[in-house]
Amino acid sequence: MADYSTLLRDHVTLTCRSIDRIFLQAYVPKLQTVGWVCQFLRWQRGFVIPSSAAFGKIGDAYVAEVHRWAKDHDVPMIHFGKGENKEAIARPYIDAAAAAGGEGAVVLIGIAQEKAPVWRSWKAKGQEHAAHPHMEWGRQMAFINHFYFYLWDPEWGGETRTPGSGGGRWKRPERYLASVLPRPCGIRNGAGRSGKPTRMRRTRSGSG
Repeated sequence: MADYSTLLRDHVTLTCRSIDRIFLQAYVPKLQTVGWVCQFLRWQRGFVIPSSAAFGKIGDAYVAEVHRWAKDHDVPMIHFGKGENKEAIARPYIDAAAAAGGEGAVVLIGIAQEKAPVWRSWKAKGQEHAAHPHMEWGRQMAFINHFYFYLWDPEWGGETRTPGSGGGRWKRPERYLASVLPRPCGIRNGAGRSGKPTRMRRTRSGSG
């Protein structure tokens, strides 16, 4: 009578645990201080008076460009409600793109109002009527619109990018592994077993 070790040896080539997703968040270090924020607004963006009102104009232009791009490329846009599961809402769009195939595409743009730290400026005391007032600056919390760009990629599967919150994104590494391995098995995350464990080990090392 065969024991457990024999059964596992004959039927299991490799078992692999994989993380569910990767989240990366980027930021611009120089724009985290008042001095560099003022220089950015004055010299790079050309605002005569660096103030938080300038960020409003930059933001309005960005929003208009996103809407224009979505309309030109027939990408749907959805406003997420408070407490809604964003990934669950986006999943049908990602699955439809996967079924259609191709080289990858933006499948959905979601908009959600969420709390985030923002730069605010105000006229310094005694500068209220000055032609070129000195501005005081501070960081405050505010509810702003975050844009979620949901993508489908033939190697990585579903992905989302969120420029409004610092360029965050998640990827599903197990889908990339399943796409490059010769014989993936649909156990849990789709990359449970492979006929070539050496290649899988090397692939996992390269993706992390």
